[in-house]
Amino acid sequence: MPPHFIDGEPHAHPPRPKRARQPGEPLRIGIGGPVGSGKTALVAALCRQLRDELSLAVLTNDIYTTEDADFLRRHAVLPDQRIAAVQTGGCPHTAIRDDITANLDAIDDLIDTNPGLDLILVESGGDNLTATFSSGLVDVQIFVVDVAGGDKVPRKGGPGVTFSDLLVVNKTDLARLVGADLDVMRRDAARVREDRPTALISLTDDPSAGPVLTWVREQLALAQAPTV
Repeated sequence: MPPHFIDGEPHAHPPRPKRARQPGEPLRIGIGGPVGSGKTALVAALCRQLRDELSLAVLTNDIYTTEDADFLRRHAVLPDQRIAAVQTGGCPHTAIRDDITANLDAIDDLIDTNPGLDLILVESGGDNLTATFSSGLVDVQIFVVDVAGGDKVPRKGGPGVTFSDLLVVNKTDLARLVGADLDVMRRDAARVREDRPTALISLTDDPSAGPVLTWVREQLALAQAPTV
């Protein structure tokens, strides 16, 4: 749903509906963002950090290829049977938001092939700032942008930037080279996102994606906490 604006400022938006997770189901985290923002590299970093402490799998989305899944397999971030791919055949947001059937089928296959999964990372193909995941597909979502687009990106808003559960500003090591002001990006993100968190990272400087890794672990702990 697009944001509402009052006098040019983003207005508070009702909470996104949550998927009804069944007991024992893996947590599903969606990772979206524009082409080249570093989504697949972030997925790879998370897999390397988490694969020895929990059972996880990855589902990627590309329009006509399986390139992102192939990248993850080549770099051996997980065993091959834990990595699956969907070829969307159209705009990536269609398969993660509008008609999620192919992704749901692929998730079922991953669960059947890998019993006892704790986490499934669902990566969208590169899309624009409007790309969001259906609440029927994922439990929480990360949106990744990078500084190469300029420090204006957070203030442009859009559902991905504004309403994702975590906004990641990636490639901060390039800020000086492209003339991007990280303080401006941090300030504008806080303004449009209200109380939703933002993480500024560089996988070059911190290959573990520390702030994102901490957030993912927090989501896992919340998902595993007993309900009252």
